[in-house]
Amino acid sequence: MALRTIESLGALSGKTVLLRSDLNVPLKDGAITDDGRIRASVPTIQALLAAGAKVVAFSHLGRPEGAPDAKYSLAPVAERLGELLGESVRFATDTVGESAREAVASDARVVLLENLRFNPGETAKSDEERAAFAAQLAAFGDVLVSDGFGVVHRKQASVYELAQQLPSAAGLLIAAELDVLDRLTENPEKPYAVVLGGSKVSDKLGVIAHLLPRVDALLIGGGMLFTFLAAQGHKVGKSLLEVDQIETVKGYIREAEERGIELLIPTDVVVASKFGADAEHVVTAADAIEQTPFGAEGLGLDIGPDTAAAFAAVIGRSRTVFWNGPMGVFELAPFAAGTKAVAQALTEVSGLGVVGGGDSAAAVRALGFNDDQFGHISTGGGASLEFLEGKKLPGLEVLGWQ
Repeated sequence: MALRTIESLGALSGKTVLLRSDLNVPLKDGAITDDGRIRASVPTIQALLAAGAKVVAFSHLGRPEGAPDAKYSLAPVAERLGELLGESVRFATDTVGESAREAVASDARVVLLENLRFNPGETAKSDEERAAFAAQLAAFGDVLVSDGFGVVHRKQASVYELAQQLPSAAGLLIAAELDVLDRLTENPEKPYAVVLGGSKVSDKLGVIAHLLPRVDALLIGGGMLFTFLAAQGHKVGKSLLEVDQIETVKGYIREAEERGIELLIPTDVVVASKFGADAEHVVTAADAIEQTPFGAEGLGLDIGPDTAAAFAAVIGRSRTVFWNGPMGVFELAPFAAGTKAVAQALTEVSGLGVVGGGDSAAAVRALGFNDDQFGHISTGGGASLEFLEGKKLPGLEVLGWQ
């Protein structure tokens, strides 16, 4: 079965469409610091409004413990969504209570319910509890459009059970994400390079295993690089290290060599005296981390300039590039150069360059890049990774995706 799209729902004029979006944006002191996911949800909402539908949107934000928590309210999102749509968005202060019922019954064309995770039914372990919450949501509309790609790997009430209770289809965002991910896994244009960063090797094991047979080059940065260095026999000071993954990483290094894959492990790193923007720091060879003035207390926080140049060269000659995870602690200016170099190289890819969501997406925007400089910026880091691991994603399977 193929993915069901909005067209499969028939005429929507006069109908109320429930829209599961992913509006899980970062907030600081109640202000949105990156509105990328809100902007990504707009085309589907506009298409539904153009079709004559009323839209009742909902999403989660953060990880509240199944109860209202003001710091996780979607109120700022409703305001920003209204600005992007150019019309008022009616905000309900609860999920399925009196405020939600009044908002849905109002003449507002767009309604946004409060954070779904304020209701324990959204993420309940019990199938019955999730189904009961989904039924309460289902009562608000005629059909469901599922467009929150960042949660399709989760079996949650609004993602899975609700799609079983109403006629359901994927929105424009999910369709676009799947088109790109399909191009990364099924006959990708060669040469194909994958750039992996972030803090933990363990988060990326499945991706490495699944993609190694498919790629021409694998570039390793971020905190996970130190486990690769340790697997090569180097000391890494106080840098992030997953000792229990060293043997697994050794296996990947051997496999890459056997397959003739270009595996780039950093040859130089930026080592600091401590974790902080004001820390003393030096660039050193990757095999000499403990020979800096900081000795065994040294902390690696970014790839070095030689490594950044080598990564950029590989990216530049590739036709398909997938990047997930920053190269260093980009939030601190002295340790952002590696991530910025990779981002810049990705903007110059002549084929398909994909930023794999999550921290990578936040990084490119924080470093001054625009979304349209890249082939695609995914809205779902975890979902993208699980797709690339070859896993079945419940939020897609329930929409007909095989």
